[in-house]
Amino acid sequence: MASIRWKILLAFFLIVGISFFVAATSLTGLVSQYLFDQRKRDDSLKTEKLAIDAAYYFQSVSANELNELLEDHAATMDGRLMLIDNDGKIQYDTFQTLCGQRVQVDEVLRVLAGEKEAYNIHSPGKAIVEAMSGERGAEYVAYSAREIEGYQGRIGVALYVGRVQKLMDSLKSVRVQLLSIFAMIAVAALVVALILSRILTNPITAVSRTMRKMGKGDLSVRVPVRGSGELRELAENYNTMAAQLESLDKSRNQFVSNASHELKTPLATMKILLESMIYQPDMPEEVRVDFMKDMNHEIDRLTGIVTDLLVLTRLDNKEDMKRDCVDMSELTLETIRMLTPAAEQNHQVISEDVEGGLYLYGDRSKLNQIIYNLMDNAIKYTPEEGTISVSLREEDGDIVWRVKDNGVGIPKEDQEHIFERFYRVDKARGRDTGGTGLGLSIVKQMVKMHGGSISVHSEPGKGSEFVVTFPQEGETP
Repeated sequence: MASIRWKILLAFFLIVGISFFVAATSLTGLVSQYLFDQRKRDDSLKTEKLAIDAAYYFQSVSANELNELLEDHAATMDGRLMLIDNDGKIQYDTFQTLCGQRVQVDEVLRVLAGEKEAYNIHSPGKAIVEAMSGERGAEYVAYSAREIEGYQGRIGVALYVGRVQKLMDSLKSVRVQLLSIFAMIAVAALVVALILSRILTNPITAVSRTMRKMGKGDLSVRVPVRGSGELRELAENYNTMAAQLESLDKSRNQFVSNASHELKTPLATMKILLESMIYQPDMPEEVRVDFMKDMNHEIDRLTGIVTDLLVLTRLDNKEDMKRDCVDMSELTLETIRMLTPAAEQNHQVISEDVEGGLYLYGDRSKLNQIIYNLMDNAIKYTPEEGTISVSLREEDGDIVWRVKDNGVGIPKEDQEHIFERFYRVDKARGRDTGGTGLGLSIVKQMVKMHGGSISVHSEPGKGSEFVVTFPQEGETP
């Protein structure tokens, strides 16, 4: 889980870092450009004023006046001033070191080539900067060139060599300060991201820790539910899944335990009967026959349990249904006719209320087993002279089976468990009647496969009523 946390941190750091770097670079660029433009504007205005003031004297070759003018301007402009003729020769220089030489300054050459004015800041090296501006230890120098206009056009170029080291130092200082501020913001954002990533990944870490415990067999562990939003929903959904797994595991263990017990009981009974027959060779014939009948009964019971277990296994594996248009009215009457002899043996009466012409698109064999199991249970748990009523009606667009008896009934506390596998209300009576404890579980599974529902209404001593409801989706008249 640490990898997820560090991936989040890395992604956040890259996004914030790149954003801050771009912002800092852009801001320092804007500040630098603003200061550069301001200095260029000021120097250009000074150079323009110099060119205008010097035009008359330069054209009339008034050396003394020009020298005085240049000295005055140099004092106010804090820089070196030169006047250059159209041939590129320096005629006047406030430093008095380059007079008569040809200038090699790019800005002057550009003006001589036809531009009105030119300006730029250069870093040609400390020696050249000192030679041109007189500023020791400086790395930068500014050149501002402006044409001098006479009566018949350009008569020369005015060059201002400005000292800009302080400006460049200020720009560098501003850049460092801005980058420092953004770096501190980035560090603060990283700390916040570290805290947030821990908060965000804690629920995932808790899920991972819980999963490891579950992997070791502890299905009772749960994830603490905290916060809100998707992470809370993740924890709640995981706990729901864990609860279902724990319930399934308990059901599986209970099922294995019950199945083992149910299979063991008839085997143990047969073993006792067989041992009695083996070790009592002089056993009376009629007793031997009774023992053989009991063994046959236990074999039938064992066969029933195995058959029901196989049915449940197929249902759990989502066995494909052989769907067809089933005449529910005919199926109900056929099942009643089939079980009437068993009821008559107990002196019971089966009453019927079957609405004709009801059809359902489903699996006929499974539908038959549903009504058969419900009626068979009613016959088993209804005393002699009892009454069993079976009805099939259409109610609110649904097909509804009702199987009602006036038998022993089911206590309220047992009603929510009767559809569980191997559950018996009266265990001793259940085995005496040949029940396996799987019939109602099979019925419920088959009802669900048809998209239906089953419920029970019962009172002890008054009987029970099972109600099966099927939606008529896909019915064929």
